[in-house]
Amino acid sequence: MKINRSLKLQMLAQSWFFVILFIALVVILGYLAHQYRYAKDITQANRNLLTQGSVEVLAQMKDPINITVFATNDDPSRGDTFRKGMLDFVARYQREKKDIKLTFINPTEEPKLVQESNIKQDGEVVVEYNKRTEHIFPPIVEQDMTNLLVRLSRTNTKPVMFLDGHGERHLQGIKNQDLGEFGKQLEAKGFKFANPDLTIAQDVPNNGAMLVIASPQVDVSEIEAKKIKAYIESGGNVLWLLDDDNLRGLDEVADYLGIKVSPGIVVDMTATQYGADPKVAFNSVYGDHAITRNFLLRTLFPEAHEIDAKASYDFGWKVGRLVDVAPNGWLESEKIESGVQNKKVSFDIETDKRGPINVGVALERTYGKKGQRVVVMGNANFLSNTFITNGGNLDFGINIVNWLAGDDELITIQPMPLKDANITIPSTDAGRMLAWTVFHGFQFIIPLCFIIAGFWLWWRRRKA
Repeated sequence: MKINRSLKLQMLAQSWFFVILFIALVVILGYLAHQYRYAKDITQANRNLLTQGSVEVLAQMKDPINITVFATNDDPSRGDTFRKGMLDFVARYQREKKDIKLTFINPTEEPKLVQESNIKQDGEVVVEYNKRTEHIFPPIVEQDMTNLLVRLSRTNTKPVMFLDGHGERHLQGIKNQDLGEFGKQLEAKGFKFANPDLTIAQDVPNNGAMLVIASPQVDVSEIEAKKIKAYIESGGNVLWLLDDDNLRGLDEVADYLGIKVSPGIVVDMTATQYGADPKVAFNSVYGDHAITRNFLLRTLFPEAHEIDAKASYDFGWKVGRLVDVAPNGWLESEKIESGVQNKKVSFDIETDKRGPINVGVALERTYGKKGQRVVVMGNANFLSNTFITNGGNLDFGINIVNWLAGDDELITIQPMPLKDANITIPSTDAGRMLAWTVFHGFQFIIPLCFIIAGFWLWWRRRKA
């Protein structure tokens, strides 16, 4: 075909038209990518996206967040890429909340600012929200950063008071039956503790967020019991954890709240499927309450007792059932001593009560101009150091405390720590050689093979 001037112009116009269309397509795609973002994490540990708990915390923070990183400049030749790692880490938060500002400061260039900010080490990060600041140190992971944000956004700074001196499960104890690990998690989320001595104090202090009564083992004195009742009568919030129907001198408090505790414990035969003792009851249904709404994690309650709060309505309390357990189990009428393992029990239709069994209630009422809240659980074991890491026990406990403290907006599924997949390299020469081949193969050998193959194909086609 003869190519004349007109055909050349036509081909040139087509070429330029294609180039213009291609550039326009790139611009449109760039604009759409800037306006609309979509990310999907295909890693096993979901290390590139935030967990749902972190997303919900950010959604509740309406004001801007300023993050300042005090770190020297990166030196990739020495493997120092801390700043780049922080950029990638904070980007996960910035994708969910646009008004997060990240600033880097080199400590060697700004010594005065380092001193004013009380910076103690390279890589230290200062997070500011609502004129409140907190420091965090490397290594920095999502769990730690989100807990910090929860602390900064917490509006209630009143301490959590706990009854002490009667063999209670201690919120800072290290024994298996204590609640020390739960206490550590509460401290990480901004709660402070106080344990007033009610034998000396005139009354229960009214400057606390709540009073925790964690299963006394000896009787509370009559004087202390009257002070606790007076505290509730005056609008105080309470978390009461019960291990049995022995109220340990707090019978008047139970009467005032209108609650009763079963003498027998819940038996759940489903537990045997998981290799657990039948005295460990698994949840079946959560009640429609702020503490449990949208809460989908499984919880378990060892040696739990039923809580009956029908009479609470008569005393002006609004009652919410929190959790039903053992749908295929029953409430044993026979009293089983605590600590007895694998005792054979069977359902007696005449004396036992079929499941599901309610083991926790939330009471609330209006007192003066403020609301009053009480949670009574027929089990303290679920928050003990032994069982706190099982299923959603920790999250459930934190939700209870957040509700009692009035921080309803912080009731959420807590961010879970990342689970790394570790590779163990044998300490033999063959193992080291295999590791070297795999790592450097992907880094150098395979890319070099692709380059050689591409050059060979190009050369072959050029000669054809």
